[in-house]
Amino acid sequence: MKKVLFATTALVATAGVAAADVTFGGYGRFGVIYSSAAGANGIAQTFGDDGTGDSSVDITSRFRLQIDATAESDAGVTFGARVRIEQENDEIFGPPAGDGSYNSTGINAPRFFARSGGLEVGVGNIFGALEFMPGMYPIDLGLTGLQYEYTPYQYGGDFYDSDGAGAASTNNAVEVMYSAGDLSVHVSASDGPNERVAAYVAYAWNGWKFALGGQDSNRASDTELAASASGNIGPAFVSLAWADNGTNGDQFTLAARFDVGAATNIEAYISDADTIFGTPTQNTGYGIDFNHDLGGGTSLRGGVAKLFAGHTIADMGVRFNF
Repeated sequence: MKKVLFATTALVATAGVAAADVTFGGYGRFGVIYSSAAGANGIAQTFGDDGTGDSSVDITSRFRLQIDATAESDAGVTFGARVRIEQENDEIFGPPAGDGSYNSTGINAPRFFARSGGLEVGVGNIFGALEFMPGMYPIDLGLTGLQYEYTPYQYGGDFYDSDGAGAASTNNAVEVMYSAGDLSVHVSASDGPNERVAAYVAYAWNGWKFALGGQDSNRASDTELAASASGNIGPAFVSLAWADNGTNGDQFTLAARFDVGAATNIEAYISDADTIFGTPTQNTGYGIDFNHDLGGGTSLRGGVAKLFAGHTIADMGVRFNF
């Protein structure tokens, strides 16, 4: 990340502010993505491919610039906000027509926060308790995530939306995060199209992290309960996570990551679900990838996954962090 620190007097006209800064960071990625059956629109990267179309190979890319602005009061409380500028051609949450034309652009809704010690309060485009819960993203498969079907809670809760308003669509989203030693707690709530109250508690013990989460929601297909355990077994990092996704049923995911050299690691997962976003699954999902560090924040990445719909997707390309 690159940081630009401005003098307080240049940013704030009033006295009493200890420090203020703006941080720019993010990443870019580009490569190719393949689907063995890309669906009726013929686009490999569109979410929800039904596996009935022809195979397809397409260019995939994303550029994300994240801006974090903070100021610290004399009392040591940090106030701040986060926004993103993002452009891509493989947004998995595209329009219902699934034509692959949904490209993020502009600045998304901000997340505002106040932080002191281990306590943080966020409002607006919040992270969301279930989205932030350990075990929901045990790995980052390939270059693009390859549909993220290994995410057990299936986005059945509030999450930070890089594209638009997210949970801030009605400006009525709030979360409280607290950590002290090995204990961490996260509670979030939103009142808009979806009325949700979610929470998780996590505890680290003897090299392992255990988490338990739950949610009350007005959507029958939202996640109700979730649990995870993750830690090291020999040279491998292993994660086992489960979610009860209401009318969408249960999902279990077992994932692992291990080094195969000084600059290369391999990730893999296997997942079983009653449905995927409400569609009954045909198969167990699984995938494997590689990540090779090229130095200087750059990496060569690629992976392959067998989706719940029954077809195969794969990607390969370069990612550079800045």
